Amino acid sequence: MRVTIRDVASLAGVSVTTASRALNGEGRMAAETRTRVQDAATTLKYRPNSIAKGLVGGRSFTLGLLTNDTYGRFTLPVAAGLANAVVDRGVSVLLASYQDDPELARINLQSLEDRQVDGLILAGKRIDRAPHAGLLKSGIPTVHVMSACDDDGIGFVPDDDGGARIATQHLLDLGRRRIAHVTGPAAFAAARIRAESYVRTLSDMGAAHWGDPIFGAWSEQHGFDLALQLFDGKPGADAPDAIFCGNDQIARGMIDGLTHLGVGVPDDVAIVGFDNWEIFAAATRPPLTTIDMGLVELGRQAGLCLLDLIDGREVASGLTHTPSRLVIRQSCGALSTDIAV
Repeated sequence: MRVTIRDVASLAGVSVTTASRALNGEGRMAAETRTRVQDAATTLKYRPNSIAKGLVGGRSFTLGLLTNDTYGRFTLPVAAGLANAVVDRGVSVLLASYQDDPELARINLQSLEDRQVDGLILAGKRIDRAPHAGLLKSGIPTVHVMSACDDDGIGFVPDDDGGARIATQHLLDLGRRRIAHVTGPAAFAAARIRAESYVRTLSDMGAAHWGDPIFGAWSEQHGFDLALQLFDGKPGADAPDAIFCGNDQIARGMIDGLTHLGVGVPDDVAIVGFDNWEIFAAATRPPLTTIDMGLVELGRQAGLCLLDLIDGREVASGLTHTPSRLVIRQSCGALSTDIAV
C-alpha cells in the first residue's frame, strides 16, 4: 500500500500537521523534530501525493511541451534536457505534437489546459517560424524553443552564428585554405546565419572563401550532387580542400559523392557538418566531425526559465542563444575531442 503522511507522522511520533509542516519546510519547531520527521519519510520511502499537493498550492506540477517537430529530431533532445531540469522539483512533462495542423494544435492546447499545466514550452523546427497564432493566447506562462517569438516573448535557440564560426575556424586551423560552404535553403534563417558567419570568419582571418555559399536542400542528395559538380574531372588545385556543410545530411551525401569519385576524406578534402545527429554522424564513413547544437542544454535552460516564470520571478524577454560545440571525429583529419564555442 502507498505510504501516507499519517504513516510518517506515526513513525516520527508527531501529529499529521507537524509532519506536513516539517516536510514542507514550514512552521516553527525544534530542529530535532524536523529531522526526525525527515528521517521517518526517508525510511518509509514516502512520496507526497502530487494531486493533494497541487490542490493546496494551486499547482499541477506538470508542464506541457507542444511541438510541430513530428520526427522529434530537435524536440526529443530538448525534452530530455527539460525533464532533467524539472524532475528534482517534482514536475513532470506532457508532450504533444500538432504537425502544423491548426485544429490539432487547438485540441492539444485545450487538452493541456484541461490538465491545468503550470507552464508551456512551444517547440519548433525553424528559428524563423512562430508557433500557430492560436497557441499564443493561452494565458499560460510560455517559453519558446527553436522557434521565433515576439519581442516581449521569451525564447531559446542555438547559436548558429557561433557554431559556424568555430567550424570555419577549425578548418583554417587545420591548414585548409580553399574552404567551400554547402548548405540548405536560403529561405531558412539558420542557413543564412551560418553562411554569413562562414564568410565573415574567413574575412576576419584574411582568408578568401572558395566561391559563394551554395544553398540547396537539407538532404544527402544535395551533398552528393554538389560533390560531383565541384570535383568531377577537376584538378586538385581548382577544387576545395575543405567543405563546411550546413547540416549532417548534406555532409554525409558529400562524403558519399567524394568516395564515388575516389577523392579521399579527409586526406584530400576535410568535411565538417552541423547538427551532431549522433546516430547519423557516427555511422558516416569516415565518422563525421560536426557542430553539436547543445539541444539538451537548451532544453534544460528553457525549463529552468519556465519554472522561474511560474514562480513569479522576473525573467528578461527576448531570445537566448545557447552555446554550440565542435565534435571532432575523423572526417576533418584532426584528433577526436569536443570544443565549446
